[in-house]
Amino acid sequence: MRDGGRIAAAIEVLGDVDRTRRPVQDALKDWGLAHRFAGSRDRSAIGNLVFDALRCRASLAARMGSDSPRALALAAYVRLWGRSIEQLDATLAEDRHAPEPLTDAERAGLVAPVLPEGTPLWQAADVPEWLEGSLRRAFGDRFVEEGAALAGRADVDLRVNPLKSDRDTVLKSLDHLDARPCRHSPFGVRVPSGAADEKPPHVASELSYKKGWFEIQDEGSQLAALMALARPGEQAVDFCAGAGGKALALAAAMDNKGQIYAYDSDRRRFGDILERIARSGARNIQIREPKRGDVLADLAGRIDVVLVDAPCTGSGTWRRRPDAKWRLAPGALETRQREQASVLADGARLVRPGGRLVYVTCSVLPEENEDQVAAFLAAHPDFRLGDTAAAWRAVTGTVADPLTVLSLGDDGGTALRLTPATTGTDGFFCAVLNRQG
Repeated sequence: MRDGGRIAAAIEVLGDVDRTRRPVQDALKDWGLAHRFAGSRDRSAIGNLVFDALRCRASLAARMGSDSPRALALAAYVRLWGRSIEQLDATLAEDRHAPEPLTDAERAGLVAPVLPEGTPLWQAADVPEWLEGSLRRAFGDRFVEEGAALAGRADVDLRVNPLKSDRDTVLKSLDHLDARPCRHSPFGVRVPSGAADEKPPHVASELSYKKGWFEIQDEGSQLAALMALARPGEQAVDFCAGAGGKALALAAAMDNKGQIYAYDSDRRRFGDILERIARSGARNIQIREPKRGDVLADLAGRIDVVLVDAPCTGSGTWRRRPDAKWRLAPGALETRQREQASVLADGARLVRPGGRLVYVTCSVLPEENEDQVAAFLAAHPDFRLGDTAAAWRAVTGTVADPLTVLSLGDDGGTALRLTPATTGTDGFFCAVLNRQG
């Protein structure tokens, strides 16, 4: 396929997503099944264009004066992929599968150097209008800058598994992918995602991955697990374990010594956790499946560190799941807040006196982060907010960027909010809560 056909396909997929409100990956998969002539590079390029258009949907629509699938695809091709108007004109003229030629209004929107005067800030920031107040509260006058960073492309982050390898060895094995160390995580490796229509790297097909030398995990997620400061010989619970990424990170930090209990209230979220554990060489992870009754009752008051990676809106992962950004509704945020309060309380009962509860979300919204911590501390006077910034220093050997540090309360406690703009990671929140002995 030539670019004209790819643009037409992107318009078709974006139209499908608009009509059905279903995940974009499902729409792309169905398009590929219905158009088997499209090769893997074509499908990848179409997916890139669709995802880029959705990442910057609001600002592209402001520029074009329309949020139609055609307007978004054309604007992404020129404004985000760096193609000239002359290239686009030629593409539309030379390919019989291409969309219709540009209108004068479209041409004007594509060449304008800046957004139209009076563009609302939520559009400039590429965030849902109803979340503007929440994000302004989080970021203040950096609101647009932070939103724009959340609308960028994310690279592929890997966590080196020290049970089987080291970072230098992994970097050498992935040299052909231009791998480089992450900025903050001592176990992090970053592989560039590529630009425009470049096919993203498929690191799961690498032999070093199959050997268990590394896991695919955003640097922010790695750091959140490391800031639990789990030590060899301790007892730990990964309370919302899912597929086990943080449990595996804990096992490595604990050098396979001690015990980790991986629990999730929905067994379907465990996914391929058994395969991941086997590949990693971790020997100290015990899975606790949800069953009738309280399957964690025997752990109450005994655990050194409980990591609660709470269910959330996923606003910190908008770079990777841009369609979810526009599907998110106020009702979903309210549901997540109730779930967060519940899992925090459930996790807290497991912590021994002198132990710690580590609260993590992949969200940047205050309602899911500092508000939850404040409500939890008010309801649990036996807990105190620890110095999460000090945990960052212990993990990374550097002082946390002041823009990431949240001072909550009057007792010197801190939490951290990581973002693409400040730390180059996905958006994450982390707070260490210490149970008084």
